[in-house]
Amino acid sequence: MRTATYFFIFLNLSLAVFEEPAVYPLPFLVTSLVEVLCLLVFFGRLTHFAKVTLRNVFWKDTKNICIMVAILLSLTDLAIYGVLRIYNVRSVRWSRIVRPIFLINFAESRQIRRAFRSIRNTLPEITYVFLLFMFSLLMFSLMALKLFGERNLQTAEGLPYFKNYLEIVFDLYVLVTTANSPDVMMPAFDFSSWYALFFIAFVIINTYIFMSLFLAVVYNNYKKHLKVTFGGLNCD
Repeated sequence: MRTATYFFIFLNLSLAVFEEPAVYPLPFLVTSLVEVLCLLVFFGRLTHFAKVTLRNVFWKDTKNICIMVAILLSLTDLAIYGVLRIYNVRSVRWSRIVRPIFLINFAESRQIRRAFRSIRNTLPEITYVFLLFMFSLLMFSLMALKLFGERNLQTAEGLPYFKNYLEIVFDLYVLVTTANSPDVMMPAFDFSSWYALFFIAFVIINTYIFMSLFLAVVYNNYKKHLKVTFGGLNCD
């Protein structure tokens, strides 16, 4: 039973690879039949679990409620999408975002659920570090706009360089990963080599200090909650 549940969960999540838009698109009838089959298996597994569980216990378990709601939402979205497709109306399968619920909330996924709970408990404690990082990013973006925005610089593609504040925020956010380094710096460096100091300071503060601090806080808090979660016998 556990192996079958995992197989159909994997099959249901894999549908995203074959549903439009997809890399390997399959006909809608094929993907919809596979999804209905998976939902029937999930409903059967839930029904089987209800047969061997006290009624008041079953209905008080939020995991079972989440699975039932996810099944209803998926069937509703599939029916609406199918009807709109018949009338050649373009729509979006919004129920895809509920598919991971099946992976988390079945009884067989106890370890995944514990890890997910540890991640959820870790998020509030890393909020302050994340806000400090975002504040630094926004301030450096504002400085970049004031330094380079009025100098009529252009990128290698001939586009305006650091003219739009939101685009600057995105470029510097990517620069934190060093993915667009040193391309993002070159127009300013070609204008004056002294402008390299701005980007050096940005990388030191945000990549080497804030990112290291952020990862340390995430690791320490996740490890703490993981010990608490797996240390308790009645934590699930």
